[in-house]
Amino acid sequence: MDEYQIEKIVDAIVTELTAHQKSGAGQISISQSTIPEEKSLFMPSRIPHSLTESEWGLDLPDLTAEQFRNIPAVDNPYDPEGLQALVDATPARIGFGRAGPRYRTKHWLVFQADQAITQDTLYRDVDDALLTKMSLFKVHTRISEGKQQYLLRPDLGRQLSDEAKKIIQQRCVMKPNIQVVIGDGLSAQAIETNLDQIMPVIQQGCQAAGLSMGTPFFVQYCRVGVMNDIGDILEPDVLMLLIGERPGLGRADSMSVYMGYKPHSGHSDADRDVICNVFNGGTNPLEAGAYAVQLAQKMILHKAAGVRLKLAEGQS
Repeated sequence: MDEYQIEKIVDAIVTELTAHQKSGAGQISISQSTIPEEKSLFMPSRIPHSLTESEWGLDLPDLTAEQFRNIPAVDNPYDPEGLQALVDATPARIGFGRAGPRYRTKHWLVFQADQAITQDTLYRDVDDALLTKMSLFKVHTRISEGKQQYLLRPDLGRQLSDEAKKIIQQRCVMKPNIQVVIGDGLSAQAIETNLDQIMPVIQQGCQAAGLSMGTPFFVQYCRVGVMNDIGDILEPDVLMLLIGERPGLGRADSMSVYMGYKPHSGHSDADRDVICNVFNGGTNPLEAGAYAVQLAQKMILHKAAGVRLKLAEGQS
């Protein structure tokens, strides 16, 4: 079928749809006489002769749904069962097949949809309803011009604003054993997905271990380094920062728990430990909460975190 014949078919369909709209008829009919004879190559199975208005639509299946992600598209694989096992074992993009040197259309559409998920969570704020539900007050870093500045100036996201410092001093318990802070980081969705699962486990774990907890709060436009400013103000034994991780394609619900022993100005990543990939499908939020409490107990016992904690454990 050449381009002219395809255009003729498209014109015939458009003509029928236009006539349908003008007449206000309740059904859409595709006239057999207006479509070239070559239609039999593909038309009968694609376009029903009669559809009610409620049934007519152009919606396609959601290609990002799980049942579409796990179907290999490699032509004539040497080991079909082995390929399927690999696809089922990882969220990585494998087994996509190709059309010449390019992605197949379906997988290119999934790629674009996943990229949209990444963009959405990067530029969206954590829902205030969740903060209210979890009894968290909100403070800000030195980011004053919104999310775009936050992405371009990570240094400002590592410092509390002057107003935030005053609010924290006024509203928080000083020198607790455990201070929990929640930060949006690079994924609002990660906080919204995991916070109400991990927080009760941390609270119950601290209570069972006899560890006092400070007043939890939320930091908007937050980077990991803000732990130092918070430590200078509240002087906790251990600070836990629950923060949204950088999203990957189609994966926007992964959270990290950064932890430091008596954090203060001058501390770096070498003075911190982290539990990463916290989400259902990675490190389960319930398990992560329990492990965070155990790790906090080790930090208090050895009076260290990060590299110093590893050295102290090696010597004991």
